[in-house]
Amino acid sequence: MNIIVAVDKNWAIGKENHLLVSIPADMKLFRQETMGKVVVMGRKTLESFPNGLPLKNRTNIILTGNQNYKVKGATVLHSVEEVLEEIRKYPSDQVYCIGGDSVYRQFLPYCDTAHITKIDFAYEADSYFPNLDEMPEWEITAESEEQTYFDLEYQFVKYERKK
Repeated sequence: MNIIVAVDKNWAIGKENHLLVSIPADMKLFRQETMGKVVVMGRKTLESFPNGLPLKNRTNIILTGNQNYKVKGATVLHSVEEVLEEIRKYPSDQVYCIGGDSVYRQFLPYCDTAHITKIDFAYEADSYFPNLDEMPEWEITAESEEQTYFDLEYQFVKYERKK
């Protein structure tokens, strides 16, 4: 299973249910990585999308504690165990956890690849991703050149769980 996320220099990912910044190349990478695949997310992440609709051309799995929550065009499940059972139907490398912070934390132990866009800036934030640089079981296996979007510097970093 994969994780895909953009983090700032403090591993922050969002504020008030919004991304910290929208970088076109990061959005493009997200689309390329997840198109035609399975995306696992929490309810608040889904509701942060345009019109609160599932992502097109992907299998959307929503995790929520709300037993009455329904979403047209998505599978709604209510526990990590239910999600793990559902994603067994798909090849592991075709499944992407896309947030938010509590969903990332719950699924990180089941992931073996993390696609991290590291933004060299510290934002004001209220949600964070675990710092993989401080976790000995994760190692960087690929890094892009440093990229620039206006005055922001960022790079794409691939982490893999050590075998």
